[in-house]
Amino acid sequence: MIVVETYKGKSITEHRVEIVERKGTGHPDYMCDSIMEAISVALSNEYMKKFGIILHHNIDKGLLAAGRVEKGFGGGRVIQPMELIIGDRATFRAAGREIPVADIAVDTAQKWVRSNLRFVDAKHHLKYRVVLAPGSAELTDIFLRRGKVKAANDTSAAVGYYPLSPTEKVVLELERFLNSKKFKNRYPETGEDIKVMGMRSGDLLELTVAMPLLANCIRSESAYFERKEIILCEMKRFLGRYEGFKKTEVHFNTLDEKGRGFGGIYLSLLGTSAEDADSGQVGRGNRVNGLISLNRPLGTEAAAGKNPVSHVGKIYNVLSHKIAKEIYEKIDGIKEVYVLLLSRIGTPIDSPQMATAQVLLERGRKINEIAKKAEEIFEKEFLAINKFCMELARGKYPVC
Repeated sequence: MIVVETYKGKSITEHRVEIVERKGTGHPDYMCDSIMEAISVALSNEYMKKFGIILHHNIDKGLLAAGRVEKGFGGGRVIQPMELIIGDRATFRAAGREIPVADIAVDTAQKWVRSNLRFVDAKHHLKYRVVLAPGSAELTDIFLRRGKVKAANDTSAAVGYYPLSPTEKVVLELERFLNSKKFKNRYPETGEDIKVMGMRSGDLLELTVAMPLLANCIRSESAYFERKEIILCEMKRFLGRYEGFKKTEVHFNTLDEKGRGFGGIYLSLLGTSAEDADSGQVGRGNRVNGLISLNRPLGTEAAAGKNPVSHVGKIYNVLSHKIAKEIYEKIDGIKEVYVLLLSRIGTPIDSPQMATAQVLLERGRKINEIAKKAEEIFEKEFLAINKFCMELARGKYPVC
C-alpha cells in the first residue's frame, strides 16, 4: 500500500532548537559500523563469485573493546591491543563448497584499518575474534526460495527524509573536512576520532568538536595549546563559508584545562579513543545519511553489516532516504519529505506492507497535485529493487 499525505509539522528550519551529531572516521562506533559493512560487501562479493547469488549473512553484531596505551609528550606505546569482535551469522558452506568466512572477515577489517587510520597497525594494535555462526534454517531458507525478489527476513520499519537542513550540512561537512586527506596533510598532528555536535538556537549555531592531537607530534603542554589554537582558527575559516546563521561559534576539546598536565589535554597515541578510553558498537553511530539528527524521526535498526538482498533493516533504511530525495528533486513545490517503509516478514521486499510519503508543501500547493507523481516514484523504485540491492551489495551507498 502506498499513501501520500500532508506533513502536519513544522519545517526543521522553523524549529527554535535543532540538535545534530556526527561521529567521524576514528570514532569507535563509526569504526564498528564501517568495518562490519565492509565485511558484508566482501562476503557478498565472494558469494556472487562462487555461487552467482548472495547467500545468508548478517554481520551486524560488532563490538570494539578498547585497549590500553601508555602515552606522553613525544610518543608512547601500546600496552594492550584493542579487540574487534565480529558477529553474527553467515553461510560457511553451500553446494558442497566451503567459504573462508573468518579469513574474509579479518582480512577485510585489516584492510579497512590500513585505509582509514594512519597510526593503527592493523595486525599488532588490534586483535580479532570472529564469532560468526551459521544462520537458522528458516532465515537461511529465504535465500533458497524461488523468485527474483527475496522475501523480507523481518517485520521492520524505516524512515528517511530530504533535504538536509543547513545545520545538518554544516555538521556533516565539518567532520568530512577535518578528516579529509588535505586537512590531515596540513595538520598531521590531528587524530581521526572526531565528533561534531551542532546545536542551533534560532539563528545561532554552536558547534562542539572533539578531536585528539597525536602524542608523537606534541612535545609539551604549551605546544598542545598552541597547535589547538591554530586548528581552531582553521575551523573558523572553514565555517565562514556557510551563510544563513546570524552567528556561528565553534568550541574545540572543551574538557581541556591548562596546568593539569596530561589530565587537562586530549592526547592520543593512535588517533582513536578506542586505544584506551572508549569502546564501540554497531548501531550506536550515525544513521545511513551520516548523521544523528535528534529533531528528525529516527529508525531503530542498525543498517551496517546486514545482508543487502533480504534484510529490510538495511534495504528500507537506505531506500527510504533515496525515495525522499527523488520525490523532493522531481516534484516542484515541496519543502521537505519524510518517507516511511514497513515490511512484513515473508513478504517480497518489493511489496512493503506500507509505503508512506509525508510531504511538507510550499504555500499554495495541494497534496492532490503531487500525490500521483509521488506514487509513481515509489512504484519505479520498487520495480528496480533488485538493481538497488546489488548496488547495496557492492557498497555504493554508505550506511554511516
